[in-house]
Parts: sequence; C-alpha cells; structure tokens
Amino acid sequence: MASVTKAVALLATATLFALQVSYAAVHKVGDSAGWTTIGNIDYKIWAAPKTFQVGDIIRFEYNPQFHNVMRVTHSMYRACNASAPLATYTTGNDSITITRKGHHYFFCGVPGHCQAGQKVDINVLRTTATAPTPSAFPPPSVPATKAPGPSSSTAASLRDSNSITGILIGLAMIVFAVFSSTAA
Repeated sequence: MASVTKAVALLATATLFALQVSYAAVHKVGDSAGWTTIGNIDYKIWAAPKTFQVGDIIRFEYNPQFHNVMRVTHSMYRACNASAPLATYTTGNDSITITRKGHHYFFCGVPGHCQAGQKVDINVLRTTATAPTPSAFPPPSVPATKAPGPSSSTAASLRDSNSITGILIGLAMIVFAVFSSTAA
C-alpha cells in the first residue's frame, strides 16, 4: 500500500509541474511586426509594458536570410558587439524559454542592425508581486501577416487564472491521495 501512496504522490507532483510549465506566456517580439529593422520598431517600447516571468517563452519571428538573434551580455548589448555571443539563433522562428530572473539581452548580429535598434532587453523581475499593467503604447504600425496572439496583459491574466486552476487540481489530487491511502 505504501508503494501505491508513493505512486499517487509522484503522479500528483508530476501533474502540478506539467501544469505550471504548460501555462507559460508566449511573447512574440515585436508583436505582429516580428523581429525586423523595417518599420522603425522600438523594441524597448515593446518590452516596457510587459511582465516577463520565469518559464515564459520569448519568440523571435524573422526572415533568416536577413536577420538572426544573438543572446549577449550587458556590455555587448550596449556596444552592439557581436564578436562572442552567448548563443546564436538562425531559424527565423526561435523560441527561447526564460529560465532565470534578471535581464536577458538579445540583438540581431547582422552588421548595422543592432545600431539601428534591432535589440531587446527582456527583464524578468526579481519579485512577481507587481501586477501587469495594460500597454500604454500602441502596437507597431506594420501590416500583420498573421493573426496576432494575446496581448501581454491577456497572457498574464490567462496565466494567473490557469495557475489558480492548477493549484485547485493539485489540492484535489492530494486530498484524493490522502483518502486513498487511509481507505486501504
């Protein structure tokens, strides 16, 4: 019977972990404009109203014939120095999962693109007590080629409500495990 209880507890833990991972927000850099130098997108303004959290996915969509994505240090970011990136992405549809708090610096390594503003600082705040605020900035005025995903505030709202659902499911599973072990 002890092995059944352990198995149920392990299943409950695995389910809770899967629920937390599956509710990460996906942020498409530049929204409908994507990762580009066309249209004078200000990625600093794009990132400012967003609330990034550990587990979120940062998606870069771009034409790989003309762009790439480099993850760099702060000093490399400030100087647009592409000589030794921490990582380079070149598929044109790169999804990067945020695994830690703090700043995450990215830019396009094509000569002149970073200097032209194709760079973004994704800042995952050390405290998650602050509530997300709606965007005070209009989206970039570049025609969309795909239907846009949920806004940052919508993604955060969905994540918050789904987290509550995940907690309730987890509690129900724990109660079930306790009753199952005591009933035998």
